[in-house]
Amino acid sequence: MEELSLVKNQIKKYVKECGDQKSIELFEMLAQGKMLRSKLILKIAGVNDDSVKLCSVVEMIHAASLLHDDVIDEADTRRGKPSINALFDNKTSIMFGDILYSKAFTELSQMDKKVSYTISNAVTLLSIGEMIDVDLTNDFNTSYDKYFDMIFKKTASLIEASAKAAAILANKDEVAFALYGKNLGLAFQMIDDILDITQDSKTLGKPAMLDFVEGKVTIPYLLLHERIEDKEKLKSLYKKPLSAEESAWIKDEMIQNNVLIDSISQAQKLGLEAVEAIKMDESEDLKNIMNQMIHREF
Repeated sequence: MEELSLVKNQIKKYVKECGDQKSIELFEMLAQGKMLRSKLILKIAGVNDDSVKLCSVVEMIHAASLLHDDVIDEADTRRGKPSINALFDNKTSIMFGDILYSKAFTELSQMDKKVSYTISNAVTLLSIGEMIDVDLTNDFNTSYDKYFDMIFKKTASLIEASAKAAAILANKDEVAFALYGKNLGLAFQMIDDILDITQDSKTLGKPAMLDFVEGKVTIPYLLLHERIEDKEKLKSLYKKPLSAEESAWIKDEMIQNNVLIDSISQAQKLGLEAVEAIKMDESEDLKNIMNQMIHREF
């Protein structure tokens, strides 16, 4: 998308306005993502000065959350590239994240009040979601409610807010677009959690099945725990380095218990609900965003 280059240039402009050379250098080292939130905003609100600025603010917030996330997870890669905390240290990653957050909020304060409230409220939820995510790694979680609450706050809340804020800018139905964004975010995270199991390390840009090793009981593991006979064996593998044999056992059990198929079905159901919510918009682009996300392989 050519319009995404407008967003990237706007973010560069904002970072340069901070007047700090190191921040500019660090920004250039950040691994570029899919910019899902920006694609969503531009499809809903069109390409204009306000929507490009909104995209830039949201992308800076997202990047800041990932910088902090990498420190929390002790991750040394991000999207297949070395993370900032790996290239420098945790302090640099945290402080650069703070710079991006604060600059984003500075620009957000100049926007429509309803738009700025929608985005800033989501950032509070995002931060709470991070904390819940960390707490959930203490024990083997068997609660679907806790899992969905965490992925809503940590991932879906900002995507929901992006869609809602874009609808506010474009005078569209903000409730319907918020639901689309929320379901897109939930399905996005669920597919991410499934791909952690089904894809190889090279495709993912990180070790496969890392979630379980790090203490994250995602939707496939929740379903597996519910259906598997040997629950104690599954729990015994939680938060420990997995041998090839142990990884194969988990995958085999998931296949035998229809776990992966049913996990994908749940994500697809959320996607269908999202598309139904915005059918009055008749946007093929938004349907395509959902379809590409649900059927992606990395």
